[in-house]
Amino acid sequence: MNIIAITACPTGVAHTYLAESNLKKAAKKLGLNVLVETQGAIESEYIFSEDDIHRADVVLIAADKKVEMARFQHKNVIEVPVTRAAKDAEGLLNAIVNGELAPRLANSAPQASASEPANSAREASGSRSWISEIYVHLITGVNLMIPFVVAGGILIALSFSFGITAATPGDANFSPIAKMLSDIGGGSAFALMLPILALGISQSVSGKAGIVAGAVGGMMAIHTGSGFLGALIAGFLAGYITLLINNHIHLPKAVAGLKPILIVPLLSVLLTGALMALLIGEPIKMLLGWLTDFLSSLGNTNAAILGLLFGMMVAFDMGGPLNKTVCMFAIGLMSSGVYGPIAACMAAGMVPPLGIALATTLFRRKFTEQERETGKVTYILGLSFITEGAIPYAVADPLRVIPAIVAGSGLAGALSMMLGCASRAPHGGIFVIFIPNVISNVMGYLFAIAAGSLLTALILLFLKKDISVPAKQG
Repeated sequence: MNIIAITACPTGVAHTYLAESNLKKAAKKLGLNVLVETQGAIESEYIFSEDDIHRADVVLIAADKKVEMARFQHKNVIEVPVTRAAKDAEGLLNAIVNGELAPRLANSAPQASASEPANSAREASGSRSWISEIYVHLITGVNLMIPFVVAGGILIALSFSFGITAATPGDANFSPIAKMLSDIGGGSAFALMLPILALGISQSVSGKAGIVAGAVGGMMAIHTGSGFLGALIAGFLAGYITLLINNHIHLPKAVAGLKPILIVPLLSVLLTGALMALLIGEPIKMLLGWLTDFLSSLGNTNAAILGLLFGMMVAFDMGGPLNKTVCMFAIGLMSSGVYGPIAACMAAGMVPPLGIALATTLFRRKFTEQERETGKVTYILGLSFITEGAIPYAVADPLRVIPAIVAGSGLAGALSMMLGCASRAPHGGIFVIFIPNVISNVMGYLFAIAAGSLLTALILLFLKKDISVPAKQG
């Protein structure tokens, strides 16, 4: 059986390449011919040729984001979450070979034009449940938004290194450089966060025709004060409204060219904007205001409980849907001036790889030689806030590793919130502490990360069995 596989995760970093690596290893072990193309943050080392696609018996799509399917017309396609390929590639390939996973025939219709985009949820998702489809659309928008948030957030953080008020004209600490950084990061990149989020969701739902209404819906979220939650709703509204217009308005051939440049954008923008202005904006603004006030008024105990929950959810699937959802929520709160949750998420997200790496150093008899070597790199992944660095260890021993990292991350999140730590940068891991004024209570923040990592390592000491015997002396 010839299998070609595409791996893709929302951020295009760890799961994409872990799934690729595990599929190749499992294919070699099972004696299967499997070619893998990655759709991640860097260009794939291998791109399918027409001959590869022609000879393929099965096309495996291991992805948690939209994948272009036009080149796989008339092929048998099997779609699974990327985490399945990352965690159990051998079981997945066995299921395909044994016929336990039923393929579908890829859409045989010609690729839709921009004027009449197909229902991408049906084309790209096939047998996925509607919940999975909604998640794919959501995470596509988040994936498009994240670079704007990271670039803008770090530039804003750099402006604070000149002083918290250094970007304010007339202030005693005013600096033109700080203002420039603030204008680029906050006034431009960060300001595009909500329109880009809504645009990405809408485009995922309805194709290129959804871009205009999605972007406008995101801007309406800003104008109505409905913020991050408003932009989420606007993205889905714009996408499905555009889809309905495309599917139900048919024009004579002589004037069909007006549809993509006039009818679809005009009606979709009007309907999306009107719904946001008249029905959605104000209730969501009130909800967001209540949530912001609630988070701002939390005492130490309640803040610790919230941080504990955030931390545990961040660690549980190590960069998967739950992790992304919690971090996305925390990033959304940044636009409302609430910076504690994102600090807790970042601290908690660093703990799983750091705690495991610490355990490989301190308790060497609990790990194989390869795991100990990998631990050296895992330190760097942890410090960089790449939670996925814990995945190889969790895959090898989930019943012991996952409880350990969940406990450690929960402690880190709780301590971060309880000690009043906050971050004005949405990413960057430990390295943002070197930018002045970005992390509130730096020492408390470092303590939270260290405590969580140490707890994870100690739990692994007690849960994991010795699997190697040190060489005899002399």
